[in-house]
Amino acid sequence: MVPKAITKRGDTILPKIYLIDVTNRDGVQTARLGLSKLEKTMINVYLDEMGVFQSEFGFPTTRHEQYYLQANLEMVQQGILKNIILSGWIRGIVEDVELAIKRVPGIKHLNLSQSTSNQMIDGKFQGRKTRDDIIGEMTAAVDAALSHGIQSVGVNAEDASRTDVDFLVKYGQAAKTHGAVRLRYCDTLGYDNPFSIYETARTLAQQVQLPIEIHCHGDLGMAVATSIAGAKGAIDGGQDAYINTTVNGIGERAGNADLVSVILAITKSKDFGKKYQLAGDVKLDTAWKIAQFSSYAFGVEIPINQPGVGKNCFAHASGIHADGVLKDPQNYELYSYEELGRGEPVLVETGREICTGQYSGISGFRHVVDVLSNKIPEDITLPESKEEANKILELVRYANVETHKPLVEDELMFICQYPDIVRKLLTMAPLA
Repeated sequence: MVPKAITKRGDTILPKIYLIDVTNRDGVQTARLGLSKLEKTMINVYLDEMGVFQSEFGFPTTRHEQYYLQANLEMVQQGILKNIILSGWIRGIVEDVELAIKRVPGIKHLNLSQSTSNQMIDGKFQGRKTRDDIIGEMTAAVDAALSHGIQSVGVNAEDASRTDVDFLVKYGQAAKTHGAVRLRYCDTLGYDNPFSIYETARTLAQQVQLPIEIHCHGDLGMAVATSIAGAKGAIDGGQDAYINTTVNGIGERAGNADLVSVILAITKSKDFGKKYQLAGDVKLDTAWKIAQFSSYAFGVEIPINQPGVGKNCFAHASGIHADGVLKDPQNYELYSYEELGRGEPVLVETGREICTGQYSGISGFRHVVDVLSNKIPEDITLPESKEEANKILELVRYANVETHKPLVEDELMFICQYPDIVRKLLTMAPLA
């Protein structure tokens, strides 16, 4: 699926920047971290609410992911996830395509990955594959995916920033010939910089004639800047750009390009947004909520200096700064905290607290439901009878077993509203 850019300048249709969040794929690969299937689902709910174009929501070849993936696809069919596209990540080989279709029959969007650099071909494959083998496997996988009715296939070049451009062009052109809709340029080790990636992305856009997807890591501290420069290069080359992000920048090693930082860089940096615009209706005012949930779910505090959502973003200690911001916030703030959905007071109960967990009883759960009833939207129905409450409580207990932490209000409301979906999310079927 390749959306058509609609912004015009004169008679020219201008390319745009689309966001593909990979928290539920790359983010959960982070050492020592992970998310439960319910938490991954809540990330998809928040991304959909935010207006993110696509979520790379998991691994359809992985057995323990299959019910979670199926459940989220059902949420798309039922209109629970209203706009977001859900794509799976697999290796760019026919065997993975066949297994993905078998385990997740309803999947419609896939990203196929092959390593392309000499370092990977020599050091990872140890002489078992040549460049021709890489292209042959990739194109066969694209053919297989399309033959199974997959609607869009993105092709990934792993370690693209250490791959020579001529081979990337050849790889991308082969992908296009076989029906791929995007070429993902993976700066797998954060090796690239804003200047080099701009030139490469522009060259690929011009010569491959496919939208270019930019995937950057933070090993040198430049993931956001490099992503923005790569997107600029793709658009200057005449193609739409897709930027991969993760919530709070969570990702392997030093992390990925942070979702909120990328949105802020596109929309708030000097003159950038005049030409290089976000596609769709991205709602920045959901930033605070998704950042806070991700922090809680991963168990990783947001750095105090994190753009937009860090504790110090709108804190002013210097006398000159405090005086200036009180006179006019724009003196020392590029954007307002309200734009990010901040401003609600953080309440800490100092008295009695009833938590929901794997050993919760019905009385304590009914208390929590009563508290929630004053906060929920009108279209959400909480269990009224004791029998209904017991069924929901059982799901809450299982969800707590998975997460090993109390559930947040949005999770509890999700369980109350969509118990059949949650049953599938909590289902595991290990091999005998």
